[in-house]
Amino acid sequence: MFGATDRRHFLKHATAGAAVAVPGLSFMANLRAAATDLKKKQKSLIILWMSGGPTTIDLWDMKPGSPNGGDHKPKPTAASGVQITEHLPKVAAQFKNLSIIRSLSTSEGDHMRGTYLMNHGRSPNPLLPFPSIGALLAYYQALDVEAMKNADLPAFISVGGTRGDAGFLGMKYAPFTVQNAGQPPENVSPPGGVDMIRRAALFNRLEGGLIQTDATGKKAMLDAAQAHKEVYEKAMNMVVSTRKEIFNLKTEVDGKTPIDPKLSDEYGATGTGNNGFGRAALLARKLVEAGTACVQIELGGWDMHQNIHTTLATQRLPVLDKAMGTLVKDLDQRGKLKDTVIVWMGDFGRTPKINANAGRDHYPRAWSVVVGGGNIKGGVAYGATDKDGTEVVEKKAGILDLYATLYKGLGIDPTPETNASVRDNLGRPYYIAGDKPEWIKELV
Repeated sequence: MFGATDRRHFLKHATAGAAVAVPGLSFMANLRAAATDLKKKQKSLIILWMSGGPTTIDLWDMKPGSPNGGDHKPKPTAASGVQITEHLPKVAAQFKNLSIIRSLSTSEGDHMRGTYLMNHGRSPNPLLPFPSIGALLAYYQALDVEAMKNADLPAFISVGGTRGDAGFLGMKYAPFTVQNAGQPPENVSPPGGVDMIRRAALFNRLEGGLIQTDATGKKAMLDAAQAHKEVYEKAMNMVVSTRKEIFNLKTEVDGKTPIDPKLSDEYGATGTGNNGFGRAALLARKLVEAGTACVQIELGGWDMHQNIHTTLATQRLPVLDKAMGTLVKDLDQRGKLKDTVIVWMGDFGRTPKINANAGRDHYPRAWSVVVGGGNIKGGVAYGATDKDGTEVVEKKAGILDLYATLYKGLGIDPTPETNASVRDNLGRPYYIAGDKPEWIKELV
């Protein structure tokens, strides 16, 4: 059995010499969750993450006639009676498939804490690292024997930045990060002349030495080694995967059929409007089509404390409109939207009142998110804020209400009776949307 010095020496050199690496690894000592027999047909989730705290009074819950309303005008959507900003015409055309929750009220106005809350469904807790929704979906997919038969792609993929982690579920369910959509993930090609099968066998023999025996004679892998093994296996699977071409944005999921250049331009993945978010949206569509449980893509730059309306009109909204509008349309036309839930969200909302620098500040008290696909009804504007957008006045929704709705949309029952299979690192039941989940029945 390895001693402490041997263990540190091995981990140091095995990590440095590995042929593959997932960007941003954090070797956390977490226990795996205990799983009971859970069988379900699971859908996929695409998270459109708006980093920095997106304004919603200028997009989804406009207040024309109010001093807080701003410069932009509301325009009709494909859903009767639902209006959004004039600067999102492609998204507006898809509102038969999308709905707005206009009454979300959350508790975190700090970027780091707000990001954690929205991705994990709970505020940060130093005593318990919660799993993100993407990690939980990866966990559920791993329990589905049929889904895992050809699972040579990661179940949770984050494009452009990682916002949610696996918490107590362990590194096996952590997101696989793709830095740049349209380019292969870092280090998925083996070094020249390296036999990856022999390398994997050698690694497994070495890893098997990092085992300790407890007082009962039961053998268990050391925590740090377990985390290392799970991360290495995930990356190794990508190296030997026959589906690495999924990351190529020139061909469809089969790796042979060329992607229609017109469609690629519509996303903003090519042409004069070529941008990272457009490429990420196209990749997200391919990944869920290939069976990935959760894909998160990111459009940053929403922390607009100044010049918000100009920045929205000339920078953020044109990019968002092309990618989001085309993604929904593309999934719908392919018959895949019924199996894919989409959620547009960020750290928090922004103040209804415009500040002295023509911007808006942090405001989690009353804001909006957009959902659609899967079992979620389109064309609904749920809840309401007052005439100035300051307070929720109708059907207030909290973070767990949103999560329960997303899970129902994904075909997962969030009630405790059916989700005791998820347990934290102390073996206690972890309820994915709280112990008394209340999903929005107008939407699912």
